[in-house]
Amino acid sequence: MAKVKYYYDPKTLSYRKIEKTPAYRLQQSLIYLAAVSLMGFLFYMLADSFIDSPKEKRLRRELENMKIQYSILNERMDQVSNVLADLQERDDNIYRVIFEAEPLPSSVRQAGFGGANRYKKLEGFENSELISQTSQKLDHLTKQVYVQSKSFDEIVDMAKDKTEFLASIPAIQPVANDDLKRMASGYGWRLDPFTKTRKMHYGMDFSAETGTPVYATGDGVVLRADSRSSGFGRHIRIDHGYGYVTIYAHLNDYNVRKGQNVKRGDLIGFVGNSGRSRGPHLHYEVHHNGKKLNPVNFYYGELSADEFSTIIEMASQSNQSFD
Repeated sequence: MAKVKYYYDPKTLSYRKIEKTPAYRLQQSLIYLAAVSLMGFLFYMLADSFIDSPKEKRLRRELENMKIQYSILNERMDQVSNVLADLQERDDNIYRVIFEAEPLPSSVRQAGFGGANRYKKLEGFENSELISQTSQKLDHLTKQVYVQSKSFDEIVDMAKDKTEFLASIPAIQPVANDDLKRMASGYGWRLDPFTKTRKMHYGMDFSAETGTPVYATGDGVVLRADSRSSGFGRHIRIDHGYGYVTIYAHLNDYNVRKGQNVKRGDLIGFVGNSGRSRGPHLHYEVHHNGKKLNPVNFYYGELSADEFSTIIEMASQSNQSFD
């Protein structure tokens, strides 16, 4: 049973019963509908702001996945850029120096695209900056790779008439990859194993079992095969001509003698622990016109891109040398 409602009539100073006329009922219905509509609208706005629909959830997941993929792509491009930078360094300071050619100007290697904004069509989106920066980085890297490939084509052309010269350049590792325990230490400042102080290490240390074969890295003539050099123990020196000399130190035994002609890949000795050494390994150096160079720049004769990238990473570690 509906409740009876009253109102106070100030004229009669008494309460009078509210008569529910059709107009009154219509008024109450309109008020009720307005309140329901307002509550519905407020609920919709709150739900739209704070509660994702299944479609919105799917789109958000796809967006987050896209960001992750772009992040991975950028990391990979950074890795490629590092390898490319090393190739550019070798191209300018090793290959072009060998063939007495001028290095490529940085303006050529780093040239931009110029003209109108190439990435304008990528603007106006939620992640426009990420997409645009990634696209620019990829385009720039692609152009650098193209420039480097053309530079290598020039080097190949210059090398065609210098077969004897190229055979003499120390261009392979002195110890085969299959025989290595690890690349113990690279060229640069390293911790001396005896004094425990930082000291310039002018070669590369290859850790391997005693008796592991050591190979000539280029054609040449054996200058020395003796133990009369301070710290090196039993060692071999090969004169490759054109100003290049290589040193193979801490050997266990020799397979060549002074004055002997050798070819790249010939067995010249065996890994040992003689001289100033902390364990069986080969210490290998490359000299050019009396200057000691980083041997890692000369392993272009046998290593794949992945192998070269790996050995660059290992050689750059600031660890303790073996000698």
